Amino acid sequence: MSKQESVALSVERRPGLLAEPLDAGPAAELAPVFKALGDPVRLRLLSMIAARAGGEVCVCELTPAFDLSQPTVSHHLKLLREAGLVDSERRGTWVYYRLRPETTDRLAALLTRPAERTS
Repeated sequence: MSKQESVALSVERRPGLLAEPLDAGPAAELAPVFKALGDPVRLRLLSMIAARAGGEVCVCELTPAFDLSQPTVSHHLKLLREAGLVDSERRGTWVYYRLRPETTDRLAALLTRPAERTS
């Protein structure tokens, strides 16, 4: 099982973070995902990929949006991929990135406050 699958599977089985405390194992698995989201460049990259019509974007279109070198942007994208937030596919010279909605949906579910119980 890859690191990406491990994070996605653990989050899927967990109730919301606000419903009960995380155990040490799931917390350790989730920390790299939140760390990846903790960088402003990576957060912007994820947002640009997620907002793209058609669901994917070429690295050649992402790089000009930043005052960073192409290798630095690629490094940030690699960290997003390793965290399970995006997938990539090489097509000739270029790499195309797309959001992994199952991961972001599970993170959203983890952070969602449980519904109020009415008596």
